[in-house]
Amino acid sequence: MSDDPHTLPADEPLGRLEAVAHFSGPMPTGVTVSREGRIFVNFPKWGDAVEFTVAELRDGKPVPYPSLALNETTPEDPSAGLVSVQSVVVDPADRLWILDTGSPMFAPTRPGGPKLVCVDLSTDRVVKTILFPADVALPTTYLNDVRFDLRRGPEGMAFITDSADKGPNGIIVVDLATGNSWRRLHDHPSTKAEPAGRFMPVVEGRPLMERQPDGTTKPVSMGADGIAISADGARLFFCPLASRRLYSVATDALADAHLGEDAVAATLRDEGDKGGGADGLESDAQGRIYATSYEHNAILRRTAAGDWETVAHDPRLLWPDTMSLAADGHLYVTANQLHRQAKYQGGEDKRRKPYSLFRIRLDASPVLLR
Repeated sequence: MSDDPHTLPADEPLGRLEAVAHFSGPMPTGVTVSREGRIFVNFPKWGDAVEFTVAELRDGKPVPYPSLALNETTPEDPSAGLVSVQSVVVDPADRLWILDTGSPMFAPTRPGGPKLVCVDLSTDRVVKTILFPADVALPTTYLNDVRFDLRRGPEGMAFITDSADKGPNGIIVVDLATGNSWRRLHDHPSTKAEPAGRFMPVVEGRPLMERQPDGTTKPVSMGADGIAISADGARLFFCPLASRRLYSVATDALADAHLGEDAVAATLRDEGDKGGGADGLESDAQGRIYATSYEHNAILRRTAAGDWETVAHDPRLLWPDTMSLAADGHLYVTANQLHRQAKYQGGEDKRRKPYSLFRIRLDASPVLLR
């Protein structure tokens, strides 16, 4: 394998990383690919200079999407545009959904900021905006990732992780037809970071924790992050960022707005140790669950039988973040060096540009549910 991240063989075998794009500006988190192969990425406002928070890749370069104007929100009205986007996902109907945290620099959310925005890819126009009420998107909420099941109800449902590091975690459920939303597994232990004494991630040979310039430290405390739906739609898989555990819960229970929290929690399963801390999850039509492994520069896969196998392992996967399984059988993944940010390095930004988007050719069928 070449040491040059910009030079790769033209014909990539199974499991080999192929560079799709490099980013010399702000760090990306999310990626998604449409049925026709259009690639979308996003750049949350974590301190980098972010000119636009959502982009489409055209000729390998990010271009503001769906327009620069939508990416230019005024503080007076956060509902009028995109504030700080953490995730973009193309649903099974080939529509782009934009998950806006409404929380630049992890600041407290304000009404109109946290939202889910749908763009019709045939017209590149916004066709639906769902705002979250204050009892669903709390002031501490950080909307992290989203998956869709369009078989539920008239227009389907969305499931979103709240990965807040200073408040309650949980799963947010959204009825796409009515725009109604509600919280599930609110502050349940399965959605929270593992206690420091039970989990110490090691990345690039060094324990990962928040490190201040004065030498003080504190453990990483981000909760429910990665999320994926099983091929049959019966289970929602999720994992806290600061944990090696994988959990699942019945989607029927999540989708029933009238079901009590104890009844929802009764459907929860601890799916076991997934072999490393994970940021992103994905699923395929064969019932397999994919997990990024930021501790091992790898992407792992859980078979339908429950066994784990390595899909890719490469030193260039410096904090593999979000995955997207495209219709052509390629798995796309962003690598953004998140752990090298100043907050984890004693105040020194140790990231080295460019950040990267890779893809891997798989032996998998296209994903059914996103």
